[in-house]
Amino acid sequence: MRKRAIARFCVLRATLEAKKKYKHKKTQQRTRGHKPVSEQKVAERVRSLAEPLCASEGLELVHVEYQREANGRILRLYIDKPDGINLNDCAGVSRQMGDILDVNLEDIGPYSLEVTSPGPARPLAKHEDFEKFKGSRVKIKTSRPFSGQKNFTGILRGISGGQVNLQIGEEAIVIPYQDISKARLAE
Repeated sequence: MRKRAIARFCVLRATLEAKKKYKHKKTQQRTRGHKPVSEQKVAERVRSLAEPLCASEGLELVHVEYQREANGRILRLYIDKPDGINLNDCAGVSRQMGDILDVNLEDIGPYSLEVTSPGPARPLAKHEDFEKFKGSRVKIKTSRPFSGQKNFTGILRGISGGQVNLQIGEEAIVIPYQDISKARLAE
């Protein structure tokens, strides 16, 4: 009986100490502010941490986004597998990634972690995606203008030599892969 009381006290004490550290960390964050963090660098770092986890769970890490939205910063991971994902897949990855990020990600300020399915407007982020979804209707946004515009919607004709080929009506457009800021399947 006494061992149980001691064990409960130890758990309660550890919980209280963790809460104190958390409150102290939050107070420090509010008072000292945060250094500006490159959204792209955070997304790349998270991708390097998430890919091994997803592979071990039999999942594909489709895309990682870190951006400011109306409710604050969002760190969003898109995952998929051949027969589709379910809520348990998302919850499992979210729980494990939360722990991994707490240990391995430098202080980037407050954010919400979201693990989700890519859905019908699946992001195209890797070279392989541009070949895998050849023949599909896509939306592409570029970092600089091509032919006087930055937004394109057309049929994906694949990728070769670092150039994404897109068919818009009768016109064929070639966009350098490195100049694509966002690409998605069009609904």
